[in-house]
Amino acid sequence: MMILSLEIGRTLHRVGVQNSRPVVASALRSFFGTDVTEEKVWKVYLSGEIHSDWREVIADGVAKKNLPVSLTSPNTSHEDSDDCGAIILGMQEERPNWDKIGANMNAIRTKTLLSEADIVVVRFGEKYRQWNAAFDAGYASALGKPIITLHPPAISHMLKEVNASANTVCEDPEQVVATLAYVIRGDLPTTPRDGDKYIPIADRLGKGNPNP
Repeated sequence: MMILSLEIGRTLHRVGVQNSRPVVASALRSFFGTDVTEEKVWKVYLSGEIHSDWREVIADGVAKKNLPVSLTSPNTSHEDSDDCGAIILGMQEERPNWDKIGANMNAIRTKTLLSEADIVVVRFGEKYRQWNAAFDAGYASALGKPIITLHPPAISHMLKEVNASANTVCEDPEQVVATLAYVIRGDLPTTPRDGDKYIPIADRLGKGNPNP
């Protein structure tokens, strides 16, 4: 048996995911056909926007597909991430100092989990400017981490440089789950994104590299 661990815990409490609870995954199939007990557990770090339930959607999708994935994220409580330093170390007279001790404390978690990740998912929303998400994407790129960006099509132009460094650009959390399922197991959705309009490349553009 392989254990699927959704290690998001309290960071997802505000979007409805309960504290970390192992889910037993049965009949796991490895992409490369290795024994199920040897299947790699992939560490996936979920960075970015904290005002919607996208993390919960990915966690639910991963669990339903029984993927061997461990999900982590930064602290998604805006209030806690702002005040952690002041609560633990004491209040500061100036706002920049208040922000600095909190940011430095949050960076311990962020840097550790991001550096340990096999894949980094970075979500950008339309309503807020996620400077932290852009920083995480750049940091992950500098570390050579595979990156999946996630955002509505409407802001693609603003994120063109970030997307250029990403391995995959997704429009919704379901696409992220489908990408993970393919990368980990080689599983593809039964219905293509384009539905009945989908045409295999060999039929649409011809077979590649024909023998001379």
